[in-house]
Amino acid sequence: MMQMLGYVLAFVIAVGIIITVHEFGHYWVARRLGVKVLRFSVGLGKPVFARQVGETEYVLARIPLGGYVKMLDGREGEVLEEEAHRAFNLQPVWKRFTIVAAGPMFNFIFAVLAYWLTFVIGVEGARPTVGEVAPQSIAWQSDIRPDDTFVAVGGTPVKTWQQTSIQLLGDALRTGQVTAMLQGEATGRKVVTLDLSDTRQLLSEGNLLEKLGITPWSYTYEPVFGKITQGVAMDAGVREGDRVVSVDGQVIQSWSDLVRYIQDRAGIPIQMMVDRDGQRLEFELTPAPDQRDGKTVGRVGAYPYVDQARVQQQKVVVRYGPFESFSRSLVKTRDVTVLTLKLLWRLVKGEASLKNISGPVTIAEYAGVSAAIGISAFVGALALISISIGILNLLPIPMLDGGHLFYYLIEIIKGSAVSERIEAFGQRLGIMLLVGLMCLAFYNDIYRLLH
Repeated sequence: MMQMLGYVLAFVIAVGIIITVHEFGHYWVARRLGVKVLRFSVGLGKPVFARQVGETEYVLARIPLGGYVKMLDGREGEVLEEEAHRAFNLQPVWKRFTIVAAGPMFNFIFAVLAYWLTFVIGVEGARPTVGEVAPQSIAWQSDIRPDDTFVAVGGTPVKTWQQTSIQLLGDALRTGQVTAMLQGEATGRKVVTLDLSDTRQLLSEGNLLEKLGITPWSYTYEPVFGKITQGVAMDAGVREGDRVVSVDGQVIQSWSDLVRYIQDRAGIPIQMMVDRDGQRLEFELTPAPDQRDGKTVGRVGAYPYVDQARVQQQKVVVRYGPFESFSRSLVKTRDVTVLTLKLLWRLVKGEASLKNISGPVTIAEYAGVSAAIGISAFVGALALISISIGILNLLPIPMLDGGHLFYYLIEIIKGSAVSERIEAFGQRLGIMLLVGLMCLAFYNDIYRLLH
């Protein structure tokens, strides 16, 4: 329950920031171009906070799923003659185009600044080391093996799994054949080629690495005792560092094997053989009964040993200086934008699964998880969401900024505004498209929750 509340809070904060940035773009440019702004609203529906400052009313509304900037407009009410020069609808087409385009443009500017901040602070990620490779998978056929670490993809250096995945997908959509350099513990450096030309399979629902047959490296808990608290294990004489060889004559391969065996034998004595500095010792333990999720399980009061040096070796912090961070943030924003546009085009062509479209629930989970990781991850998530909102609003769909920009382009070409009849039809079509898109996104969210 607390986790869900955290997701909701992170979602509200994230969406609130992105909406404010988007609407501020419209507001700021409109003011600079001499258009009168009547209301600046973050959120939709009934206001929960409103304050008049000068000629503009600033509003915080109930529903955090949108916002708007209301400008003086002769199509929405009477405009006094002395204020006609400040009405939006009476501005030259280039001014109207600039004001409308400012919202999405501010989303991209925000993404650049957000990525810059993450690079300056430092982005923590997992080193792209392969844990397992599925037999006969794309990765296996490309000679990728366990413990190989990605060094570069398509000539671009990579340091984390996130960078690796984005680069793999981007190069796959561009060429279909992706070259990668890997460092193997035993084999040294090697260059492999992955055949990623089957974009339908690549863009189907699911994790990209799973489709390639790659399971990222994760720490394997060996059957070695770590911290021992007061209880059965300590009373029996077990020490930190003891490696379990067998229990009741059964060979133990992992810590999870040991945990399952102990949990199934609450109150039942067991014979445990351990290896302590090369010496075999045997202990008798009787797991203490404990209640867990309505079931009685056995416990001995011990935790697994964790090789912290090995764990830290797989953690990477990507950090740059202020000037280099800015250039990298520009490149990152460009790359994510281009990749998103390519994915959208594949969706339109039917080459990508519609299940890739996410709604508020998935965004809330993403924002919540990133917020739990740290400020840098959360800011990075804001940048990605901001780019997505910017692109969405530039789509030529009536009701969105892109739809209005499309009308203005027609006006520039033909020399006169689009007729009110066409605009009205476009509005109805736009509402239908947006409702359909929202329904699909909600359906995908609910499907993911139930599966």
